[in-house]
Amino acid sequence: MGSGTPCYNRLMTKIDYKKELDSYQAKNHELRIVEVPKLQYLMVDGHGDPNTSQEFKDAILALYPVAYKLKFASKQDLGKDYVVMPLEGLWWADDMATFTTARDKSKWDFTLIIMTPDWVTQDMFRQAVAKVAEKADTPVSLGKVRLETLDEGLCVQTLHVGSFDDEAEILDEIHDDFIPNNGYKMTGKHHEIYFSDFRKVSSDKLRTILRQPIKEVVV
Repeated sequence: MGSGTPCYNRLMTKIDYKKELDSYQAKNHELRIVEVPKLQYLMVDGHGDPNTSQEFKDAILALYPVAYKLKFASKQDLGKDYVVMPLEGLWWADDMATFTTARDKSKWDFTLIIMTPDWVTQDMFRQAVAKVAEKADTPVSLGKVRLETLDEGLCVQTLHVGSFDDEAEILDEIHDDFIPNNGYKMTGKHHEIYFSDFRKVSSDKLRTILRQPIKEVVV
């Protein structure tokens, strides 16, 4: 087993990594520094405003069928069951001010991701993709899905409750206040974890972890 996900020693007990991993814990607008372990994710890249981008919609439609095929294969073939993890997104732009003071979603790039246990292999992934491809309504972005690890390390994160459009203020505080004033600088990509299904939940009740990888400034 790798070091990222907890050792699975409860035969056929469904494990929920949202409860097992400290990196999925956060309180509303309480900024906290965490060490995020190296984890494995399904990934799809794209660009544009998530409210209007077809690439964003297509990425979601490709990720979830593969995620569930892997879950069922893990349970049936390995005797290891787990809760499919929430959608997450890595976000960046040439000018990071487009996320805060000069907010412009059309300039954003993204990688949508879903965490998978480290016992899921590349061979299991390929088989899952092949099974999804057999469906009559094969997702158009299925060929873009990949399985990779992400090692974020030291990060600052908080829970945001409310609309995505209201994130700018807390992100500005994280980027331009908390991080530099505590002797760190930003590294890696802005990371969001969507605990709520934004297709079904009203915007004022959305629960989202906002995360930014950081490293110490060496003087």
